[in-house]
Amino acid sequence: MKIEQEKELISGFKHLELLANQVVEGFISGMHKSPFHGFSAEFAEHKVYNKGESTKHIDWKLYAKTDRLYTKRFEEETNLRCHLILDNSSSMHYPKLTSGQPFYQQKIGFSVLAAAVLMNLLKKQRDAVGLSVFSDTYEYYAPEKGSDRHHRMLLAQLEGMLEDPKGAKPTDTITFLHQIAEKLHRRSMVILFTDMFQNEAQEKLFNALQHLKHNKHKVVVFHVVDEATELHFDFDNHPRKFVDVETGEVINVFADSLQNAYQNQAETYFKSLSLACAQNKIKYVPINVGADFEKILTTYLVEKQMFG
Repeated sequence: MKIEQEKELISGFKHLELLANQVVEGFISGMHKSPFHGFSAEFAEHKVYNKGESTKHIDWKLYAKTDRLYTKRFEEETNLRCHLILDNSSSMHYPKLTSGQPFYQQKIGFSVLAAAVLMNLLKKQRDAVGLSVFSDTYEYYAPEKGSDRHHRMLLAQLEGMLEDPKGAKPTDTITFLHQIAEKLHRRSMVILFTDMFQNEAQEKLFNALQHLKHNKHKVVVFHVVDEATELHFDFDNHPRKFVDVETGEVINVFADSLQNAYQNQAETYFKSLSLACAQNKIKYVPINVGADFEKILTTYLVEKQMFG
């Protein structure tokens, strides 16, 4: 069932779980396996093979070297640990939505709904999910768990993020990514939703992203932007007042006079992010929040299912 057909039913965001369920059911119908299946099979150690045990995990290469039978023992072969990280700075609550416009066409709205969809998929597999939320403070942390109570608690936290922030909340991305990385001790899939608008040097940001990969974590970055205005600077040529929602700084300009220079600089920055993620083996997923939600997320999930 298409999201567009449910706008009357999904009024506002108080039916987040219902909407996430619809997206998930639409995705998995006809699919033969989960996009997350098998990720967490992790080799732990060898043990001596005992007669009568299954020969499935015998290490034949080790047998060739030692002339003794050993089996590989794995940890938590069926359970994935996933940690979701959401940037909740004021810039994520952009663009301002018009009446009747779905909440997931705002950066924070897309991030919240996508996180809820991923949580739903993982819940179906009895996998463990954790959540971190940051802005100018480390707003929320919950470790990876798989209980129904934990799932409902995370959904409530996500819904609360859709409220407009009270006052300006800048971004301290680098500090909190390092802190979150230190909390992740066991191999996990780490999924970050952010608009990457921060004042720190790019090198420091890339170091923080690389830190998330320690302990063999897999990292996915959903880079959420409103392409029309934040990439293409598509405004009419009337004098406009632009306000930095995080600092309150104001500038008055004619958009046409800056559009080409802005667009070139933005494209250069986005390309550098994509390249840095590729070099660090981090999955980079650029997101235009003004596009079709289901198409964006389904494309990512199908790609993950096919290529891992």
